Amino acid sequence: MKIVEYYKLATKHIQLIIDFKIHNLRKLIKFYESYKKYKHLNNTEELNISDFYPCINDNTKTTPFDAHYFYQGVWAFRRIKESGVKSHVDVGSEIRWVGLLSTIAKVTFIDIRPFETDLKDLITKKGDILNMPFEDNSADSLSSLHVAEHIGLGRYGDELDPDGTKKACKELSRILAVNGNLYFSVPVGKQKTYFNAHRVHSPGTIIEYFKDLTLIELSGVTDLGRFIENIDIDVLENSKYACGLFWFKKEGNTKKND
Repeated sequence: MKIVEYYKLATKHIQLIIDFKIHNLRKLIKFYESYKKYKHLNNTEELNISDFYPCINDNTKTTPFDAHYFYQGVWAFRRIKESGVKSHVDVGSEIRWVGLLSTIAKVTFIDIRPFETDLKDLITKKGDILNMPFEDNSADSLSSLHVAEHIGLGRYGDELDPDGTKKACKELSRILAVNGNLYFSVPVGKQKTYFNAHRVHSPGTIIEYFKDLTLIELSGVTDLGRFIENIDIDVLENSKYACGLFWFKKEGNTKKND
């Protein structure tokens, strides 16, 4: 085997050890035992160890998933679908969910890190959640899921700002149309900042940030990963890292945020 192939193989193994921690070395041993057995089976294709791609943490009893992202996506998709809107604006949410949403509505996606797509009903634009390229009261249907907790911490190249979440909420309120709907989520519980990953906000704080909007629904995902519709706010207030799912509506004759 060429030196470059040894280098590639060594790099993969070092990365595995770094990513999956030293105690998972036994899983690498099991990987090689599996490889040895596989290569002696009938009709085995030609194998080159420089092409190894060890996946050593997928053999689990149940399928793992991120409860926040799983349930918030289902919750928001259902609400948007039930609303019957033909167009929708999303700010910074997980792009696979945004792509799926474009199958039921024409979606404009705003992010400081836009991406190119071939989906005809998904338009992506570069924009800052603190200064979005929309007129006041212009978005009839709007979402931002698991985004605002990051604003102002610099993780994604944004400017440092302790009031980042509050300002993001103000900007979302600004562009939401009268009688429009906002579907919003952030980690909730006892307030804390985990610099520079994210903040955890009290659900009461989030409601205060959107004080010019009407709260239609508060659902959530608990610390144990359970999805509860119309959850008791006290359950979320006393959590460590739950997910608050907020459905707000802008009623007529609203005043601007202070």
